[in-house]
Amino acid sequence: MKVNISTKAVISGILALFFVLYILGVYWSFEPDKFDIRAEVTKAATAENVTPVVGYATTTALIRVTETLLNKPGGYLANDALPPSVFLDNIPSWEFGALEMIRDMSLVMRQEFSRSQSQSAENKNLKVAQPQFNIDHTSWAIPSAEGEYKKAIKELYAYRTALTQVNNQSAQFYARSDNLRGWIQEATKRLGSYSQRLSASVGREQINVDLAGDSMAKQSTSSAASMQLKTSWWAIDNEFYEARGACWALLHFLKAIEIDFNDVLEQKNAKVSVQQIIRELEASQEPMWSPMVLNGDGFGMLANHSLVMANYISRANAALIDLNDLLSQG
Repeated sequence: MKVNISTKAVISGILALFFVLYILGVYWSFEPDKFDIRAEVTKAATAENVTPVVGYATTTALIRVTETLLNKPGGYLANDALPPSVFLDNIPSWEFGALEMIRDMSLVMRQEFSRSQSQSAENKNLKVAQPQFNIDHTSWAIPSAEGEYKKAIKELYAYRTALTQVNNQSAQFYARSDNLRGWIQEATKRLGSYSQRLSASVGREQINVDLAGDSMAKQSTSSAASMQLKTSWWAIDNEFYEARGACWALLHFLKAIEIDFNDVLEQKNAKVSVQQIIRELEASQEPMWSPMVLNGDGFGMLANHSLVMANYISRANAALIDLNDLLSQG
């Protein structure tokens, strides 16, 4: 039997497919909601029939943040090669920002939190888990980014379980002020970078201060005394959503730190400082009501979402620096 397919039917089919992919792309572009760390700790401990110990909350936060990257609507999108995700860039940028914080936390857990001193042995689970997060986040086959992240999550589960086993001395989490300072220093570097990149959305001339403060300092190659910083119009939304993803992940890690380092923070009277940082990061996660990231001039007629985000990040970063100074005091 001969089947005649009209041009109108073909066009209708293409339009219908386009519409479906568009709706799917919009749905996949919604940022994941925040979750309650304390509730997640209770849920995990109940499921494993264990009593949470020091380090349980931070490990749970790292697991849940990573699982969110993989299990949110659309799954992990940064390495997708098919529509509609191949045409999306906001959520992949968001994923990369969160991933950067995951990488920092996993490294500090391997080198600092799980070790009593520089000469102590590494935890075997964290030693395997941490490198898995460093795969190219756009890798889609042999190995895929998702596959490596799932391996890391499996090792983190094993480490968390070992923490609760009284007779297992190979898995430890040391909640000390010096360990916490090591992680805070990594977080401040990330936030400082995001603040600078977001502020460059309006374009401005910046004086080179790379060697400031040290008369004997040198650098590999000479650079101009001042430079013009301006984020490309095409990259403004990418920078914005990457910062949003990083702040989202950092927010959950800080809430976990507040639990595991409770005694350290109380001794330094620093809990209120952590709570203020959390508040600033929560403000950075307010819903976006604009269909696109606006790039108005500093005091122009249109809003500049990048500068608003930079403001919250700068305040959180300044508070983290103050917290680090407070923890360093005897």
